[in-house]
Amino acid sequence: MTVTVLTHAVLYTGSECINEGYIRFDDKILAVGPMSDYRPQAGDQIKNLRGQIVIPGFIDVHAHGGYGFDAMDGDADQIDKMATNMLEHEGVTTLFATTMTQSVDNIDKAMRGVAAAADRNHVIQGVHLEGPFIAVDFKGAQPEQFIHTPDAKLVEQWDKLSGGRVKLITYAPEKPGSREFEDALINLGIVPSVGHSNATRADLLNSKASHVTHLYNAQREFKHREPGVTGHAMLEPQMYAELIADGFHIVPDMLKLAFRVKGADRIELVTDSMRSKGMPEGESELGGQKVFVKDKQARLADGTLAGSVLMYKDAFKNAINFMGASVADAVKMSSVNQAREFGLEHKGALEVGKDADINVMSPELDLQASYSYGQYHETQA
Repeated sequence: MTVTVLTHAVLYTGSECINEGYIRFDDKILAVGPMSDYRPQAGDQIKNLRGQIVIPGFIDVHAHGGYGFDAMDGDADQIDKMATNMLEHEGVTTLFATTMTQSVDNIDKAMRGVAAAADRNHVIQGVHLEGPFIAVDFKGAQPEQFIHTPDAKLVEQWDKLSGGRVKLITYAPEKPGSREFEDALINLGIVPSVGHSNATRADLLNSKASHVTHLYNAQREFKHREPGVTGHAMLEPQMYAELIADGFHIVPDMLKLAFRVKGADRIELVTDSMRSKGMPEGESELGGQKVFVKDKQARLADGTLAGSVLMYKDAFKNAINFMGASVADAVKMSSVNQAREFGLEHKGALEVGKDADINVMSPELDLQASYSYGQYHETQA
């Protein structure tokens, strides 16, 4: 395989910044360090980046769709194209294809489609089951008629159909049977995430949820007499929290608050994107419901936010502009934390032996190109 060397770059490895550095890779990272350590080797394809910024590829653990496609369609060809578009337009080098509350048959179909797509497109590294074990009170854009009580047997069925790829489940821990359900998830190696939930702080102190789905959104909010889901996530320092940093789901001041409380080590940027991301504004669809996209917002007919049309490259920049995060902080929130939490041992950092999943950005933090397993992809407009 071709060996590529990116030289004279500003490298954010996930643990340090190298101001004048190089990175050498084929499908894996072979060497990384300051230019003073670089020794050219025969056959190297050298690209002088002249001060451009190099960071680990983005890891999105919560994305339903985009570019006209959706994981719930269960079509392997379309899911494959969806993941490729996320790579080429946004720099997402690792994706958890995300489902939603739907019928058992439809989720079965989605799992089969994701499994077939993931067999040939290794950007797809997992599945996030968002529902159907959620609370009616905070269903958001999830269709109420398909909400289900916690059922570990169904999870086992879906995990098997996906090829063992289910990594994360969003559920409401206040529902009956949740303690046994959580134990079953953990035994399967699946992270339990509180979301679309009306749980109280007391409920959650008895729960094994270690992750919160889209912090602030579709959950019992924090108040002065009841911390709710949001307050619990803020109070528990080891809990990972997703943030949709589009400025609409969460206003910038509240993004800044979450960053100050949680810190860069426990926040994970997600898009929660749906089918109409990357498409013209107008009417779209989510779980059989009409969605209307206008001014970079996707809403149901009643005005409920219905996922997002956020591109991950914009979430990265927004973390810096809205939260006051540094580039190093944003790298943690877009790659390092996800790899750590989900045991993605070959992802999330620019280190020898890791997969060559790399994003190249301008000094202004505009995405220029991505490498997925060392294969070059010029960023599409």
